[in-house]
Amino acid sequence: MTDGWFEEKLFPHVRQTFEITRTLFRERTEHQDLVIFETPTFGRVLALDDIVQVTEKDEYVYHEMMTHVPILAHGKVRKVLIIGGGDGGILREALKHKVEKVTMVEIDRGVVDMCLKYMPSIPVKAFADKRTDLVIDDGAKFMAKAGEKYDVIVVDSTDPIGPGEVLFTEEFYRNCRQRLTDSGILVNQNGVPFMQDSEVTMTYKRRRKHFKDTGFYVAAVPTYYGGFMTLGWASPNPKNRAVPQAAIEARYKAARLKTKYYTPAIHKAAFALPRFVESLF
Repeated sequence: MTDGWFEEKLFPHVRQTFEITRTLFRERTEHQDLVIFETPTFGRVLALDDIVQVTEKDEYVYHEMMTHVPILAHGKVRKVLIIGGGDGGILREALKHKVEKVTMVEIDRGVVDMCLKYMPSIPVKAFADKRTDLVIDDGAKFMAKAGEKYDVIVVDSTDPIGPGEVLFTEEFYRNCRQRLTDSGILVNQNGVPFMQDSEVTMTYKRRRKHFKDTGFYVAAVPTYYGGFMTLGWASPNPKNRAVPQAAIEARYKAARLKTKYYTPAIHKAAFALPRFVESLF
């Protein structure tokens, strides 16, 4: 952060910058460097270890697609588990459904506290909802424990470096399978395939041993440089991905959702992948 600009060093030979109008908070937490700043275009921005995680302007794209796709594909979700997601956006979207409980496991309490203070438009009142169970713990260690099973697990992590690295291991995916119901669905952020193609290949190879259906879907999030993102999908039940659009539309209508990006048509279309992405797995 120099001369009023935040520089994000994304990949070799590639950087992007954001003009800063005001720095709201910066501190080294127990786990990572956390900064929240304001920009003219994207509103308030949260970055961890100098990598942008979420912005007020386009957060709905990522959060809606990470949440509504698995929940509506499943159709009868009672319990949701979120690994990461300290900004509260996925929690907010999950609670729009008639679920019994949403457990959120976040390693860094500072992310939750600072988002509540400086970016309250993202979680809104999600952390105060009586169905929310916030657990401050290491997500990988939490998954390794025996415990209740979930209908949907959403892994909202950083890239596979630093604290997020353990959330991309085969051991972690095996533990996720053990904590899923037999018709459950696991989704995770899987990078920008144009720039991070190895993440797609790695994830597919590590998950296919434990799930009958392993694949990806995509979403266009303006903040994340390099084109659309791949979102990882895994389920022991292949029927979840094959739910007809008409059924998804009926579930969407019944849930009375108000979305800004997600639609049932986009839900189905998101699984149609460009050839270069298909070639990665």
